[in-house]
Amino acid sequence: MQFDIVVTGGGISGAVAAIAAGRAGCKVLLADRMGYPGGMLTAGGVGPMMTFHAGDVQVVQGITGELVERMKAKGTSPGHIYDTTTYTYTVTPFDAEGMKTELEDMLAEAGVTVLYHAMLSGVETAAGEIKRVTFAVKGGQITAEAKVFIDATGDADLAYMAGVPCEKGMDGNGICQPLTMNLKLVNVDIAEVRAYIAAHPEEFPSMIDAKEAITRAPRLSLNGFLPALRAAQAAGELDFDRECVLVFETNNPNEVIVNMSRMKAYDPTDPWALSRAETEGRKQAQQLIRFLNKRVAGFANASLVQTSPGQVGVRSSRQICGLHTLSYIDLVTGKRFADTIAHGGYPIDIHEPAGGHSQAYLALTEEEKHMGRGHVYSIPLGCLLNEAYHNLITVGRCISAEFMAQAAIRVSPIAGAVGHGGGAAAAVAVKQNKPPIAVNATDVQTLLRAQNAYLENPSKEGYV
Repeated sequence: MQFDIVVTGGGISGAVAAIAAGRAGCKVLLADRMGYPGGMLTAGGVGPMMTFHAGDVQVVQGITGELVERMKAKGTSPGHIYDTTTYTYTVTPFDAEGMKTELEDMLAEAGVTVLYHAMLSGVETAAGEIKRVTFAVKGGQITAEAKVFIDATGDADLAYMAGVPCEKGMDGNGICQPLTMNLKLVNVDIAEVRAYIAAHPEEFPSMIDAKEAITRAPRLSLNGFLPALRAAQAAGELDFDRECVLVFETNNPNEVIVNMSRMKAYDPTDPWALSRAETEGRKQAQQLIRFLNKRVAGFANASLVQTSPGQVGVRSSRQICGLHTLSYIDLVTGKRFADTIAHGGYPIDIHEPAGGHSQAYLALTEEEKHMGRGHVYSIPLGCLLNEAYHNLITVGRCISAEFMAQAAIRVSPIAGAVGHGGGAAAAVAVKQNKPPIAVNATDVQTLLRAQNAYLENPSKEGYV
């Protein structure tokens, strides 16, 4: 099978990349191991999306922003709303089934060919280029050739299999952020939860002005219930570390996602470890539902709909070694690049890995982690490209970035924006009959702006 562009991985970053390239007139294949698009947002039970904003400015727009607006029009998302945890600016709840169908509609409109239940199984290279990839599918294998390949696997599987140098974990030591098995619960009495927070704001110390914050959004996000959590831990009801009860209401009233399980010391690129993490995650999920039913206001009648339906949630694993490695200094100083393809405003957010935080992270103040209200940082095209294979673009959370920088850019809105940048770069490369490493970044930026992406005026620094 011959295509202009083959995208491996149909999560938010890969799907947006495919849509961007398809809209630019390229013949695109999107292959994913699940039976639907959306990746961790639909297969991992992850939600809400957070955050599209830096202060009052929406810095993630384009195709990722369009997805939300289309879902909002159909009633499958309330859109961008105030983050009542007060951790960041906004959250974007959604209905997972609505996201699946909306992404499929957008892929079809862009003329993208979709192949589901396709696991990457082989990569053929020659003379510094990827020539073809093979997918294990029902009935055997499918091989696809292309001018440009996009790795949107999340774990840099395509890049790694091709031989692109990669780093993994904190300071390159292989220790990744903890994995999480999210829970989706229904029959939560959100009115009772809101009333409890209003009456006991001291139990929610991480939420600035909790009593007021919970009135500012139609869907509730909360971080707290500390006495209940500590009592359960003291009684041995929870056998894993967690600092707070972290709950997000979805698009559907009284339905919530619980983001609390924590599996440390699992390598998500090791199939045996990943398998053990799935089992451990479900064990922790059962502990959590019993705890919530017993001790947390509004959850007495809550029932479990599902744990992560496709795969346990992964925050970090491999990062490619690209033309530019994004550093946390790049983020906190707001460095601008001549080849900027995406922006973000999410803070440096690291869940403590096995063995504890690095000294560099411990040295950061809370102000430095959050970078100040309205602070915008940039992501350059060089983080998506590598020296080994000039026709390979990597998108999503596995682009070239230091561990602490990746902890900020790993979230789904920014992954979508990075995917948009990668898809635009691939389309420009195909149209100009050049490898992506040889295209002029200004041409990529022109296409991104034509597709309504948000791009500040770049500086004269960085890779072109």
